[in-house]
Amino acid sequence: MHVPRDELEATLEARRELGAAHEAELTEAFVERLGRSLDKQVDERIERRLKDRPPARRGGDRQLPLALASLGVAIPLTAIAVSASGIAGLLIVWIGIVLVNIAARTH
Repeated sequence: MHVPRDELEATLEARRELGAAHEAELTEAFVERLGRSLDKQVDERIERRLKDRPPARRGGDRQLPLALASLGVAIPLTAIAVSASGIAGLLIVWIGIVLVNIAARTH
């Protein structure tokens, strides 16, 4: 959509008929119509682009609770694993925690 050519011609004709004394008002009214038309075009273009865009993932809502739960579980599991199996137990616990968090992040 755009301001039709006939509106521009009508504004110019009104300027010729009314004279220079009304030029500012006529110009202002035309520019206002042109601005509304441009705003409408931009709004329509943005709406089309947003409609074509895939919806945003909302994984951020569950990431903080998962991180806090991971830390809460990691502390006692680390202590138990280290006391029972040493460094091997420590590695197994932390690799498991990391894998759980990666899996949750990718889904």
